[in-house]
Amino acid sequence: MATEERAHGRAVTEVFELLGKRWQLRIIWELRTGAATFRELQQRCDGVSPSVLAARLQELRDAAIIEHDDGYRLTAAGDDLLTVYQPISDWTRKWRSPEP
Repeated sequence: MATEERAHGRAVTEVFELLGKRWQLRIIWELRTGAATFRELQQRCDGVSPSVLAARLQELRDAAIIEHDDGYRLTAAGDDLLTVYQPISDWTRKWRSPEP
């Protein structure tokens, strides 16, 4: 059991490291309503350079969170990941001060 717990802990750490990279969560959020082209994602994620966007998209593809066919779209795993956004939003409303 301890070995299984350590393996699970490593897997969770890997997911946190992937999603903790700048732009990853934003890209997933921007794909919540459907497929988008590279250019559309770049416009929606104002401030991301093309090289960083390309790298982040590849990382999300490698993790099977998004796929690319006629544009980038969430996989079933990516759709499922969206379920964590609402609790984070709720926490933010409760604990973070609004900007002045």
